[in-house]
Amino acid sequence: MIKTVATNTKDFFIKSYNEILISEERIDLLMEIALTICNELQLHKTVNLNFICIHNSRRSQLAQIWANYATTFFNLNNIHCFSGGTIVTSFYRNTVKTLQEVGFNFKILKFSHNNPYYSISYKECPQPIIAFSKLYNSDCINTPFIALTTCSSSNTKCPHISDAIEQFYLPFTDPKNSDNSKLQAEKYLEVNKQIAGEMHYIFRLVKGNL
Repeated sequence: MIKTVATNTKDFFIKSYNEILISEERIDLLMEIALTICNELQLHKTVNLNFICIHNSRRSQLAQIWANYATTFFNLNNIHCFSGGTIVTSFYRNTVKTLQEVGFNFKILKFSHNNPYYSISYKECPQPIIAFSKLYNSDCINTPFIALTTCSSSNTKCPHISDAIEQFYLPFTDPKNSDNSKLQAEKYLEVNKQIAGEMHYIFRLVKGNL
């Protein structure tokens, strides 16, 4: 078992929503994503979300975890959240740390020096999240899905997912640039907060439009 810091995940989730800054253009994008989720739920009674980044080690993992948390927070059923990459690396250790700092509990299910499998839980979690680095088209990811690409380098560098119902370019700042610096923990927490707040925004809209 990996030790966690006793921080209230719910409080962090709410605070992130109340404090983050979102541009008008970004709000339009988040609203479009929320309405697409609502449409899929109304048409098919279920929807799969796949957060995709090249390495599936930082931003896509954070987005999956917070999207999963948001479905519990807003009592939304039949929304299944996944993440994947174009390369298999690992659920990066600093990503684990920043989630531990806001109350997520991590248990190693399958040890590996390169790519351990984690069971992630939180207070009132209906079912632990199984997380590890994987390809975006891995067999463990439900299809069809809405693809949300989280890389910030360039939209043109994100893969086109031909099998996706819809694909959205939802970039976040890469905290990797702060690795091994004095600002590492701060920068990871900033990205953690931004992603938590935007997942809150999206799923609040989903809840309000169903």
